[in-house]
Amino acid sequence: MINVAILGLGTVGSGVAEVIEKNQNQIKKALGDSLHVKYILDIRDIPGAVKDINVIVNDPDIKVVCETMGGKEPAYTYTHLALEHGISVCTSNKELVDAFGVELSAIAREHNCSYLFEASVGGGIPIIRPLRESCGHENIIRIAGILNGTCNYILTNMKSGKNFDDALREAQEKGFAERNPAADIEGHDTARKIAILASLVSGKKISYEQVSCEGITNITPEDFAYAESRGMSIKLLGVYDSSGPYVNVAPYLVPNDSPLYGVNDVFNGIMITGNQVDNLMFYGRGAGKLPTASAVVSDVIECAKSIGHNIKNDFADLNLADNLVPAPAIPERQKFRVLGE
Repeated sequence: MINVAILGLGTVGSGVAEVIEKNQNQIKKALGDSLHVKYILDIRDIPGAVKDINVIVNDPDIKVVCETMGGKEPAYTYTHLALEHGISVCTSNKELVDAFGVELSAIAREHNCSYLFEASVGGGIPIIRPLRESCGHENIIRIAGILNGTCNYILTNMKSGKNFDDALREAQEKGFAERNPAADIEGHDTARKIAILASLVSGKKISYEQVSCEGITNITPEDFAYAESRGMSIKLLGVYDSSGPYVNVAPYLVPNDSPLYGVNDVFNGIMITGNQVDNLMFYGRGAGKLPTASAVVSDVIECAKSIGHNIKNDFADLNLADNLVPAPAIPERQKFRVLGE
């Protein structure tokens, strides 16, 4: 039995506990052993939960920690401490990975444990491990992704004629958008995710602050009518292109023959272009309690198979990118770039 701890029993953390409980038979088949949640850490008064991280890191039975707290602190301090104790950490925290992923990956390597973050991009969509393993030999030329379900839901509704405010209000009523949706609708969430993916494939650390970022607040129903007249739709994309190289987040016109054209509602889609494999499309639920938790548990299983060893994640040796260029200018008399042009 492999003992794990969950830091933060919020939406994703509670999902991790649920996935481990409900899929124990499948976990045993994949791992050759069972997983057991020995500790839950939370600042709230939850029965059985602990509030002192030292209880967890000083227990020799704990082999893997699931960091599902979100934000930079105390997530950074707790992750740093666990890794220094030789405990692997699996996280869904894109903000932490973007800000400190290089440092934490190096600490994990130094202490013969691992820092994995499959769930930080694309929710339940397997994307980071395929890039690291299946496409590790590829020269990744381009990544174009619909990486935020909130924005995609709003844009899907605007395509049917709603204005932005009404579409946002509906997303909030259905729980797809936060009461303060700025991080989503202004593109910052997408920027962090494409920065992580771009870092993995470029060989340089690309930070969120380096990503040119435009959200969806200025899009109108008239823009969708124009897009439809050209056989296209409007999607908020995070794009990495090695030809610059450049990384940007912006609304794009997506032609109807693109696999991304049909990605609607809260779903995410990520298209990878390699120099040999050509186009690969990854599609699924990019957020949500159980899809994201499933991705965390997949990392837990990988770490549990490699106790006492470091799983390379390609972040530990990255230096900050200093060669990025601006994305190509929007053509004259157009409001948006066209994907593929």
